Amino acid sequence: MVTITPKAAEKLLEVMADENKSPDNTYLRVFVQGGGCSGFQYGLAVEEALQDTDKIFESNGIKVIVDPISVRYLDGAEVDFVDGLTGGFKINNPNAKSTCGCGSSFNA
Repeated sequence: MVTITPKAAEKLLEVMADENKSPDNTYLRVFVQGGGCSGFQYGLAVEEALQDTDKIFESNGIKVIVDPISVRYLDGAEVDFVDGLTGGFKINNPNAKSTCGCGSSFNA
């Protein structure tokens, strides 16, 4: 399961509103792909379409979708939003053995 903090949910609802998308039929895709300085990197996307194999979660009013490969790396992860100059959406992942300094890539 992937959870969304209240702060991240608030920001995501703002993003959806800015893009004229309804939270009723819009999802936050959280995924992992190869790359980054630590081997894997995180990705986030706002989407309106599901794939047949997606896992669906709901947290703080946000529907979250994760593909079956990424779910292995993201189980128990939390999407948060941090204010400030270097802020933005951050993923806190208990499965990461190490992370890079920028926080967007990790080693499993």
